[in-house]
Amino acid sequence: MSLVLEGFLNTVALTLLSFAGALLAGLLVAVMRIVPVPLLRGAGAVYVEVWRNVPLLAWLVLFVFGLPEVGVTMPLFWTAFTAIALYEAAFVAEALRSGVNSVASGQGEAARALGLSLRQSLRHVILPQALKNVVQPLANIAIALTMATALAGVVGVVDMTRAAQRINLELAQPLLVFTGVGLCYLVMAAGIGFGARVLERRLA
Repeated sequence: MSLVLEGFLNTVALTLLSFAGALLAGLLVAVMRIVPVPLLRGAGAVYVEVWRNVPLLAWLVLFVFGLPEVGVTMPLFWTAFTAIALYEAAFVAEALRSGVNSVASGQGEAARALGLSLRQSLRHVILPQALKNVVQPLANIAIALTMATALAGVVGVVDMTRAAQRINLELAQPLLVFTGVGLCYLVMAAGIGFGARVLERRLA
């Protein structure tokens, strides 16, 4: 029972922390992609293309086994968190950029006419309007991230999937064990979807 609880708590913690990290990093990359500075826009584009076009499992293996080779050591959980957050940040950045592009260009022009700087325009005018357009895309990313945390078990993190594998070795009841794990993921994904719908209605 303790193994089940540990796996569940690790999965929830990894999901919440990774999504928070992805939001922060994704927001930074999205801003880089929309500012009128060619160097920053190019760097943002490179980040997105590199991270989202390499499988997450490859990044996890690279971080877990590669970072110690260059002298960077972290607890396994935080290594997985870093890889997942940076990977999902590429998708968050594209979702946010799409949301910003959906805001009428006149809004930015009006903000500049009022004397607002680019940073002020983004913070007070453009991003608040873009947010309501990206609630569902961000919810979809959060759900995908929840499922992706199962890959952390491949590199040694005791998440729900890895805990289920250990329990199944003892009980030899794969149908029962993995059905239970699947239901846990289903409940988490449904909770994210429900929360997104409530937030979307409030923002509307």
